[in-house]
Amino acid sequence: MRRTAATLMSSRELIFQLVLHFLVFIFFSFDRYHPQIAAYQVTYFLTYAVAAAFINYWMLPLFFYRKKYLQFFLSFFLTLGAVIVLEELLWEPIYFPGQRASTFPGVFFSLVQILPVISILVGFKFAWDALGKQREVDELRNTVQESELQFLKSQINPHFLFNNLNNLYAYAIENSPKTPAIILELSSVLRYMLYECREKFVPLSKEIAQLENFTQLNELQIEERGEVRFRTRGNTSGFQIAPLIMIVFIENAFKHSQASQSEDIFIDIEVGVSEQGRLDFYCKNNYHPTSNTASLSQGIGLENVKKRLDLIYPDAHRLDITETEDLYTVHLSIALNQNQQV
Repeated sequence: MRRTAATLMSSRELIFQLVLHFLVFIFFSFDRYHPQIAAYQVTYFLTYAVAAAFINYWMLPLFFYRKKYLQFFLSFFLTLGAVIVLEELLWEPIYFPGQRASTFPGVFFSLVQILPVISILVGFKFAWDALGKQREVDELRNTVQESELQFLKSQINPHFLFNNLNNLYAYAIENSPKTPAIILELSSVLRYMLYECREKFVPLSKEIAQLENFTQLNELQIEERGEVRFRTRGNTSGFQIAPLIMIVFIENAFKHSQASQSEDIFIDIEVGVSEQGRLDFYCKNNYHPTSNTASLSQGIGLENVKKRLDLIYPDAHRLDITETEDLYTVHLSIALNQNQQV
């Protein structure tokens, strides 16, 4: 695969160089008073092209790209000198015998003629290489980001399993009649996490449906100790979103609300989408102010989702987390239309 890509790039560069040399040759040889192309023009240009190729494919990689600038410029001017000597001692006597001066003005005329052509050919080669390097940097950056995203996503399943298996174990020990329902909800959520979240984006409607399943799974643990609300508004179909982002905030809401109080639990979740594709996610939960809530804004899950948001939606999201004496509120806003839309 890499060899095919490299061959393709070489073919593109060859075509680019052929077109460039043709255009520069036309510019070099064009004379509206003498529209025909003379033999000396072809010979001179081929000499310049060979010198430019020597600079492009030997001197640039050997000296310039290794930051050996002094050696590069010395070699560059030596190459120009060699071209001038070849032109003055070989081509001039053949094509213009006795017509051009062999003194300094003749050499200066040759330099003025040679330098622009070679500079253009070398400059475009340098620009081509710079664009190629930039493409490589972009590909590497994308690879690193994708690897980091996969790593962050892989942390979610163990984190989720650890919390819910403990709860399931507690219900099983008590022979609770809710155990089958918990297993069913847990199976549905896990199936979605393991098999349907492999892509970078998933349908928003499916993600919201799993959020509701996840909420119902955790609501079983509250029983009659509080109130849980889950609402959606707007048309959620037609858009896609990075999976397993909002679920972290819901998980934190249940965890911290239950850990700090045994009754009057309140959790309110709302997901809305505007016609322009702006997602607004709200998650509110109360907690007891005298309990230990030092880790309310910390933890692996929250740091994980912040990194994922920065990687996937770098300039298209806003996350506001506010904490009062007894209320913890999360507001996440994402411009879905700037990233992925079905």
